[in-house]
Amino acid sequence: MSLNISFGVSTWLWTSPFNTSTLDLFPKIKSMGFDVVEIPVEDPALIDSKTLSKALEANGLQPVICGAFGPTRDLTHDDPSFHQTCFEYLRACFEISNALGANFVAGPMYSAVGKARKVSEDQKKKEWERAVNNLHKVCQMAEATGQKIALESLNRFETDLINTTEELLKLIEDINHPSAHVLMDGFHLSIEEKNLEEAIRAVGQKLIHVQVSENHRGIPGTGMTDWVSFRKGLEAVQYKGAVSIESFTPHVQELADAVCIWKPLAKDQDYFATEGIKFLKEWASQ
Repeated sequence: MSLNISFGVSTWLWTSPFNTSTLDLFPKIKSMGFDVVEIPVEDPALIDSKTLSKALEANGLQPVICGAFGPTRDLTHDDPSFHQTCFEYLRACFEISNALGANFVAGPMYSAVGKARKVSEDQKKKEWERAVNNLHKVCQMAEATGQKIALESLNRFETDLINTTEELLKLIEDINHPSAHVLMDGFHLSIEEKNLEEAIRAVGQKLIHVQVSENHRGIPGTGMTDWVSFRKGLEAVQYKGAVSIESFTPHVQELADAVCIWKPLAKDQDYFATEGIKFLKEWASQ
């Protein structure tokens, strides 16, 4: 039985930040066989939704909007002004997503990426409650524009709040809003989960987006990821969304530093994409 999925790729594989010149990648992305392009919104001011919408239509690509959550976009910060900054940023992301005909914004929006510390139980409880309360507000914002959110667990080196699927589902339960859904990233899952199939089964119909690379962030199919278990999980929950390659170029210093990519993961980024989608299409059709 073949997986009934589409195939996507993040523009982070080639460049950062996303801006008007990034649209030049679209014909190449389409020619490689991708159906979906992930658009990482680092700075909403750099994105012209009308121009972007035309480029997507011209190249027959569907968009997925992904958030970028640096230190100033932290819904768990002690200073409420950081929460407001994140609200304003997410509001802009919802506007972009809505303008492009997409229906969710994805990412680890509960806290700033890289905020990984050993904290007291009291502090952890405070930050958890802030994440729950603030993400409930975000869900209300999303609902008002016909959007959803797709929350992502991250590995322990990138956050101390939500590392496992079990923790993510508990967060969503506490948020208690129908707009809260799940993005699963195979890279993080391969570090934190005991069994990929069981993790995906636990999420069930809450799963609305999937990202993949290898356990070493390289080309899918070249590492130790349990792709059989991954596939069984997606089959079990009858997943029909996109499976999208998310990795990063080592040639943009700020991005490479943020994700700890100190050397090339393929002979070039085009090779990464073409070999990645080749593997994924074979994997999905088995």
